[in-house]
Amino acid sequence: MSAPAPTPPFRHRHLLGIADLSPQEIEGLIDLAEAKVAVSRTREKEKTALRGRTQINLFFEASTRTQSSFELAGKRLGADVMNMSVGNSSVKKGETLIDTAMTLNAMQPDILVVRHHAAGAVALLARKVDCSVVNAGDGAHEHPTQALLDALTMRRHKGRVARLTVAICGDILHSRVARSNILLLNALGARVRAIGPSTLLPSGIASMGVEVFRRMEDGLKGADVVMMLRLQRERMEGSFVPSVREYFRYYGLDAAKLSHAKPDALVMHPGPMNRGVEIASDIADGPQSVIEEQVEMGVAVRMAVMETLLAEREAGR
Repeated sequence: MSAPAPTPPFRHRHLLGIADLSPQEIEGLIDLAEAKVAVSRTREKEKTALRGRTQINLFFEASTRTQSSFELAGKRLGADVMNMSVGNSSVKKGETLIDTAMTLNAMQPDILVVRHHAAGAVALLARKVDCSVVNAGDGAHEHPTQALLDALTMRRHKGRVARLTVAICGDILHSRVARSNILLLNALGARVRAIGPSTLLPSGIASMGVEVFRRMEDGLKGADVVMMLRLQRERMEGSFVPSVREYFRYYGLDAAKLSHAKPDALVMHPGPMNRGVEIASDIADGPQSVIEEQVEMGVAVRMAVMETLLAEREAGR
């Protein structure tokens, strides 16, 4: 048996976006995450890679799923994990993001996981601290670990990401998940489609290397993966859709629309789902859905990311 291929070097201090990564670096993170799936399923977790390290989760936006996933990932690697509640902090009293960065830096953490409502805020904070920073979602910019876990889920079911036809459907305009997935899928050689009403498609999206469709039936034809997105009404100023009922009628995933994809197409959703808005309950809970598995893959990917970042720091690269 031949020896496994060595993991390519990851020469980044932070993980701020998929756009910064090479295809080899993306594949290396996914490969390591694959190994972490097995670790997570054992009774005795690893608890050594981050032993003695401090991880701070700083969330300016509420996200139970992502924050819990990062917390569990850190604890499974043995880190001391602190969740910083921004709602109760001095940030709400007028402290700037730079002040927050300086305060956190004085605590000497090893890794800082940040979610912020403004695009670019995480990158700004990363320039002001000495530790590694992971972007857990910044505005409508990027959400790199979500794209990585989505790719891992696809690969586990389809054996590859290259040459898959992936349809990303819904509120693409406000979605950092869509942007990170488009970047990653293109980097790994997938064929990407964007489906949504004109009001929810960003201008210039075709220049991102995607095929654009405005009808679900057309965009889903022959798709290997159907990725639904949450309708982000909290980010909308004005009327982007006539009504929730009309949105589901034309863009909600139900059995009739899904029938246009391949019979073995995967159904994905980054969560949290609005059932009856983006997706019908029988599809979300049906045999083609891998939505629950995406949650499990999230922990494995975040373990891989944090371990990789700290290994690079220790190597001095």
